[in-house]
Amino acid sequence: MVADLIFNNSRSRFWLIIFALFVLIVWALKPMLLPFVAALILSYFLNPAVNLACRVTRLPRWLGTILILATFIMIAVIILLLIAPVLQSQIGMFMDALPGYIDDIRASIIPWAERWLTKLPPDGVDKLRDAAGQYAGNVMGWSGKLIKSIVSGGVAIFDILMLVVITPVVSFYLLRDWPKLTETVDALLPRKNYTTIRKEMTKIDNTLSGFIRGQALVCICLGMIYGIGLTIVGLKYGATIGVVAGLLSFIPYAGSTFCLVSSMALAFVQFDNVSQIVMTFSVFLVGQSLEGYVLTPKLVGDRVGLHPVWILFALFAGASLFGFMGVLIAVPVAAVIGVLIRFVLRQYKVSSVYRDPLAPTSIKKPNEA
Repeated sequence: MVADLIFNNSRSRFWLIIFALFVLIVWALKPMLLPFVAALILSYFLNPAVNLACRVTRLPRWLGTILILATFIMIAVIILLLIAPVLQSQIGMFMDALPGYIDDIRASIIPWAERWLTKLPPDGVDKLRDAAGQYAGNVMGWSGKLIKSIVSGGVAIFDILMLVVITPVVSFYLLRDWPKLTETVDALLPRKNYTTIRKEMTKIDNTLSGFIRGQALVCICLGMIYGIGLTIVGLKYGATIGVVAGLLSFIPYAGSTFCLVSSMALAFVQFDNVSQIVMTFSVFLVGQSLEGYVLTPKLVGDRVGLHPVWILFALFAGASLFGFMGVLIAVPVAAVIGVLIRFVLRQYKVSSVYRDPLAPTSIKKPNEA
């Protein structure tokens, strides 16, 4: 009955057709959409700064857009020029030292593993070896497919050049015309449901702004904390670990896990005394404490409403479907879907499908009977 009501409604059919056409267009044009999607995300990120600059300095919108966009690009280039040589040097040194680290780890782990395996029956050892080999092969195969799909989906050399050249140009026009674009979208909203749609769009905007802008600042802060802290305690390649951990912090638990595993593994190989190993672990604890009690509550807040599992699912689904572009749009799409699902659930709970007008207002749970 519910399905009949939905598909017999002309308005519902209209929006379903519009949505289907939008998905088909995105799917057909996905090889060329990466610079435009990146420009849209960058414009959304910088729009509050442009609004503030124009309001404070009384500059025209186009000049404020140039000022903020040029400042952002200049800061990004300066940071890249400062970090790139350090990362290049440390990555080269790490690759040279990697065979020695592997030998040290093998020399310390293999004797322990052999002593442990001697306690197992022979058939158990064979089963464990076969299972470990199969699991490792599956993980490597799955990881390779995922990386291949991301690379083939948007980070080829030509796509990177297009990203660098096209994204700033499109961002300028989007930022310059952002008020007109929002007014146009607002004017196209159905008047009958205007208030409800605007209310939900405000929730979507709060979710997106809270996560994207806030989490970006959290990633920068964590990268600095981990990189500077690990360098101070004397860990080689600490700056590289900090930068990578900061970038990965956009994915729930990925940045902290990478920082903990990589820094502790290198600490056990590089340091001979326990105090430096403890100090390395302390850097991780400080970063986690600041993230959990200061950075995330202050910069992201509680209004986001995106569960870490939902974010992880969205990121992997986006990478699988659209490659690198899918990673960029995964969180915004997840935020929109989350707000829409909560809206549908609220409508469902006030509908006659959920409520029984003949039933009492309060229903006891089975264990309360």
